[in-house]
Amino acid sequence: MNTDQSCIEEEFVAGNDLAAVVDQLNGQSEVLGREYQNKLEQSLPVSEVVAEIVSEFKFVLFPGFYGKGDLSPTNARFQVSYTLNRVLIALQDQIRRGHCFMCNEEAIKCKKCEHEAVRSSRALILKLPAIKKLLISDIYAAYNGDPAARSPGEVIFSYPGFNAILSYRLAHELYKLDVPIIPRMITEQAHSQTGIDIHPGATIGGSFFIDHGTGVVIGETSVVGNKVSLYQGVTLGAKNFPLDQNNHPQKGLPRHPIIEDDVIIYSGATLLGRITIGKGSVIGGNVWLTHSVSPGMKITQNKPRQEYYAAGAGI
Repeated sequence: MNTDQSCIEEEFVAGNDLAAVVDQLNGQSEVLGREYQNKLEQSLPVSEVVAEIVSEFKFVLFPGFYGKGDLSPTNARFQVSYTLNRVLIALQDQIRRGHCFMCNEEAIKCKKCEHEAVRSSRALILKLPAIKKLLISDIYAAYNGDPAARSPGEVIFSYPGFNAILSYRLAHELYKLDVPIIPRMITEQAHSQTGIDIHPGATIGGSFFIDHGTGVVIGETSVVGNKVSLYQGVTLGAKNFPLDQNNHPQKGLPRHPIIEDDVIIYSGATLLGRITIGKGSVIGGNVWLTHSVSPGMKITQNKPRQEYYAAGAGI
């Protein structure tokens, strides 16, 4: 058999093999049910487009620190306006796709999804000044709280904690507007980039600082006050998951910690359940905590023991 004939036969065999693989994959998809198949007939959200939308929002919020090319005082306003108009159109389309993903109507016939996409995308745009005000407080919390930070601009450019918080604050506003899918996509993309996992449903006050950040987890129903600092490896998690009559976890129940104002939680600490950490408390490194803490307390790993701050005492 000559070489050309052998190549033709190998290609033919490969073609048959690929067809068999495709048939098997389609058959496995059918196990997920007709609802899953219906989703494939719709215009689904696109991860790459959502990531680009977040990048453009970052430019709008902090032009020059994000985005491509140099800006000048004469063209910055135009560039922000142009980008904002473009991102509004893209966001509206992705939100519509997210609503259609959750909707039982055929996407082409569902006017409700289109209406909700217009409403929520415009609402987010109007919230951008308030979001930026919060983010500026987060920047200064990092700058003032980290002696290694040489400028507020360095925080914007290089701190993973701030980048995760920025994505969270955008996603949280969409979450409050009842936008499905897209908020979680935004925070999980930030999670993959920074190692910081903040659910968009968490409620987080201003002047929030995550130092180093790798391994931080903040669950869906967590409530975090103002001027709170977390170090790497901190978990604000659930202690257990109440089940429904079908033995499935019940959704949306408050199950994560409440952290009051001016709390510091050091690296590796794990806080589980609907407990309250009182204002001004300090939680030491590697502490495992499943009970509430009164204001002004210090919890350390020894015993663990609780003690009020003595004058000038550190952790």
